[in-house]
Amino acid sequence: MLGSRAAGFARGLRAVALAWLPGWRGRSFALARTAGAPHSGDLQPPACPEPRGRQLSLSAAAVVDSAPRPLQPYLRLMRLDKPIGTWLLYLPCTWSIGLAAEPGCFPDWYMLSLFGTGAILMRGAGCTINDMWDQDYDKKVTRTANRPIAAGDISTFQSFVFLGGQLTLALGVLLCLNYYSIALGAGSLLLVITYPLMKRISYWPQLALGLTFNWGALLGWSAIKGSCDPSVCLPLYFSGVMWTLIYDTIYAHQDKRDDVLIGLKSTALRFGENTKPWLSGFSVAMLGALSLVGVNSGQTAPYYAALGAVGAHLTHQKWGLEILPRLV
Repeated sequence: MLGSRAAGFARGLRAVALAWLPGWRGRSFALARTAGAPHSGDLQPPACPEPRGRQLSLSAAAVVDSAPRPLQPYLRLMRLDKPIGTWLLYLPCTWSIGLAAEPGCFPDWYMLSLFGTGAILMRGAGCTINDMWDQDYDKKVTRTANRPIAAGDISTFQSFVFLGGQLTLALGVLLCLNYYSIALGAGSLLLVITYPLMKRISYWPQLALGLTFNWGALLGWSAIKGSCDPSVCLPLYFSGVMWTLIYDTIYAHQDKRDDVLIGLKSTALRFGENTKPWLSGFSVAMLGALSLVGVNSGQTAPYYAALGAVGAHLTHQKWGLEILPRLV
């Protein structure tokens, strides 16, 4: 008797728990029958399902979509809904800060957070500058036609004011560093401003992007040590530039048809069907430079094991890449 009651009680608990799971609303009638509830006329399924509220999501795009509507175009102008670019800017900073840490110690968390804030602001400023330069081109390309300036959601004057705000905040972050790093960081501003113009005059805009995006490889070390060690910082910076040439050349292949039509240039157009050999060369140069960094900074076996994993990933990525013809 006691065992049957316990079994019935367990079935009831299971039914109640299932009733509260997402997607089980409107099924209380069937669940009640499963739990052994009396088949009374008082227990009826609802006539229509309850309206579902907005599902909670912590993705960057969902956060931007949930922001106040007047603020959303500015957040999209910063590409806060597409944070991969921020990571690509931030990661070289973390490499440098990590390498500058004392042996056996964790990287400086304050510096990591400071550089993370700076990466968000400077990536946003760079995207704002890029979209101001490229607004006429963006209107002609399907992938970029909905960018806030090109779509008319933000005027050029509003974007200029917004840019000033981002650069002011970024300056505040920079002023938290030592004097050497302040001067070094200020030196990157010319690259940030001129990079978007490179696609108009050269087939190597990805190289300009690499020089810009990997400045943190120099800045992170100097923020910790007070100055740059050329034997470590220069090969680290070079390896970052090679890495950028790899991923942004792959990325540029999706735009090559539009680039030809509107007169823009890229390494994807420069390399064409020979892209894979070029990527192989960049990968070898990147791994070689990182090996030199390891030797000059006294790294041990885990560093070189990680380097081997990086090499395996680059090889897999390259051989899995399908280069399509230009079709123009």
